[in-house]
Amino acid sequence: MTELERQLARFNRLELLSAPTPLEKLERLSAWAGRAIYVKRDDLTPLAFGGNKLRKLEYLAADALAKGADTLITAGAIQSNHVRQTAALAARLGMGCVALLENPIGTDSASYLGNGNRLLLDLFGAKVELVDNLDNADEQLQSLAVRLHASGRKPYRVPIGGSNALGALGYVRAALELATQIKHSGETFAGVVLASGSAGTHSGLALGLASVLPHLPVIGVTVSRTDEAQRPKVQGLAERTAELLGVRLPERFKVTLWDEYFAPRYGEPNPGTLAAIRELASHEGLLLDPVYTGKAMAGLLDGITRQRFDAGPLIFLHTGGAPALFAYPEVWNA
Repeated sequence: MTELERQLARFNRLELLSAPTPLEKLERLSAWAGRAIYVKRDDLTPLAFGGNKLRKLEYLAADALAKGADTLITAGAIQSNHVRQTAALAARLGMGCVALLENPIGTDSASYLGNGNRLLLDLFGAKVELVDNLDNADEQLQSLAVRLHASGRKPYRVPIGGSNALGALGYVRAALELATQIKHSGETFAGVVLASGSAGTHSGLALGLASVLPHLPVIGVTVSRTDEAQRPKVQGLAERTAELLGVRLPERFKVTLWDEYFAPRYGEPNPGTLAAIRELASHEGLLLDPVYTGKAMAGLLDGITRQRFDAGPLIFLHTGGAPALFAYPEVWNA
């Protein structure tokens, strides 16, 4: 057992993932792109259409239960994958869920406001409060917690995206899982590409891989911010996660961000996003989403075209999000 594994073992988690998610080669896409591309299938985590947030919630929900909470409270966009998986887990655990939701693209589309992830929240029995924005999400969640306490509930605050140091442990652990799969594959990979948003997945994965595969680049494709705005979020969370674990940030840890693919803003796909979604669907029968994975795959494919990678196969971390496809029907007819 490595030092990182020993430190991870100190933390309680709900063992919701009974087996590693697959690492698969995308044979037809690889032939089309002229480059070997593998996918780490975290879209197949076993709850509510899958996705990366469950790895974070394994730690966060365990902490909530240990503290006697009866309600998970969180926040996100109306089509948030994180809120969807938090609400589903709350239902599975017999807990309440209250979510603060914003409309980041200011749309009045009935599909965005009521379909996709938003529809699933109703099925899971979550309570929803619409807010103008989440510019002060920590304070807004604290205010919600105070109100729920006053009504006799015992709330537990889950940050946006599950992205605090405790939640990021889920992707430190995922990095160790992926490193084992890489070893068994016999391949020397040129990089791992993923969407970089609330930063917990990116920070945890980069921290873990820098510890066990220090020469493997981890490239975050931003989904809502410039490099300048996103970099301190990833770096700061990685530092806090290392501190929580009681380890030093590895010398080879590096924040690599590509910010050319998120325009026009969070939650709004661009032509490159839609093209990437179509390519994956038509070549592999694999669904990406318009908010995160579509933009990240657009970055990966463009990176191949622009020769931004060293020689070797690539890994794409598929973080899920397919339910959001049903919230954007109009973009396919534009």
